[in-house]
Amino acid sequence: MNLEYFIAKRVAASGQQSFARLIIRIAIVAIALSMTVMIVATSLIRGFKNEISSKMFGFWGHIHIMDTNVNRSFESVPIDINQSFYPHLDTIEKVTYLDKMRVAGVEVSEELVAQETYGGIKHIQVFAHKPGIIKTKDEFEGIILKGISTDFDWEYLEDYLMEGRPIALQDSMPSRDIIISQQTANRLQLKLQDKFTIHFVQDGEQLKRRLQVCGIYKTGIEEYDKRFALVDIRQIQGILGWSEQEVGGFEVFIDDIRDLEPLTEHIYIEEIPTNLFALNSKDKFDSIFQWLGLQDINEKVIIMLMIIVAIINMITALMILILERTNMIGILKALGNTNYNIRKIFLYYAGYIILTGLFWGNLIGCLLCFLQKQFKIVKLSEADYYLSVAPIEFNLWAILALNIGTLVLTLLFLIIPTYLVTQITPVKAIRFK
Repeated sequence: MNLEYFIAKRVAASGQQSFARLIIRIAIVAIALSMTVMIVATSLIRGFKNEISSKMFGFWGHIHIMDTNVNRSFESVPIDINQSFYPHLDTIEKVTYLDKMRVAGVEVSEELVAQETYGGIKHIQVFAHKPGIIKTKDEFEGIILKGISTDFDWEYLEDYLMEGRPIALQDSMPSRDIIISQQTANRLQLKLQDKFTIHFVQDGEQLKRRLQVCGIYKTGIEEYDKRFALVDIRQIQGILGWSEQEVGGFEVFIDDIRDLEPLTEHIYIEEIPTNLFALNSKDKFDSIFQWLGLQDINEKVIIMLMIIVAIINMITALMILILERTNMIGILKALGNTNYNIRKIFLYYAGYIILTGLFWGNLIGCLLCFLQKQFKIVKLSEADYYLSVAPIEFNLWAILALNIGTLVLTLLFLIIPTYLVTQITPVKAIRFK
């Protein structure tokens, strides 16, 4: 039998009411509170980042393939649709690339090693852009039309289609359907089936098209909602004087966001001709993704602070427990127990306290996350945060890592206060009251 563990269990099961017991309960509450905050913060930040990233990539795709001469005014430069990579790019599965060795996202070696992506290319589709001005009876507003074709993946947009239906892309002639954002519909007082005129300027001439609202979407990302509308790509091809074999570019969707950089490089170097280039959405909308990256810092700061709180409370509790059990320590030393074995008793007891706190912390933290996920209790300002509800994403591995990390780090720091045991002599300890 493990004597130290047995004594630690007897001490923990003691029903003695004392100041030390109160301190120990406070330590359990501190551990539970720290774990609750860490679970909620991690789940919230992960959910926040993934929801916004999903909206960004869902609307734009992960990687854009465009002409090297493209400008920044959303005016498309024509590309021949007959490319060697289209539509076969989505048959690419995992690719091998060279990168520095990383563990948990941290570089551990400067040497380049062969690595494999987590997934491959999921989908590729064509697009074209053309800015114009919407004119109604009483209002007008600038808009950027995004032309889509029959290869467009509606899976993403259907989640954000508030009213109406997808664009009916007919084979015979260009569709006059248009999907506008709810923000645009509210400003221009438009509803489903309403018709309006969009004016364009092309080669010094004014052109116009009469379109009908078939759907209204809302992503919550103001940069998209106030600027973009979806139309049949043939409408844009006709305005720009292109043939049906010319498009503005290709949007590429990948299986795993962790492969964004290596797959962008692979497409650029291995798959596309030299007159085209590949740009991922993180580079294109750098400011938004930098802002999202700051959430990682917030998460790390919260976790560090909560672990420090747990460690300080446990050190205090353990020191009080050692002082309260001075008499027991003296008796154990008199019976021949070593300092090492006696210190193990208090580390076992500390482990019991930490595990009790972790149990309640996990229970409360997961319960709060579940309630938020199911009932959407906490609301957000969509204009400021791009989301109307605080999102939650459970990650069992992340929660497990938090538990193991808290347990290990706290126990390591508790080795220091157990050094008090070595300063207690049997004669003085037995006489201690």
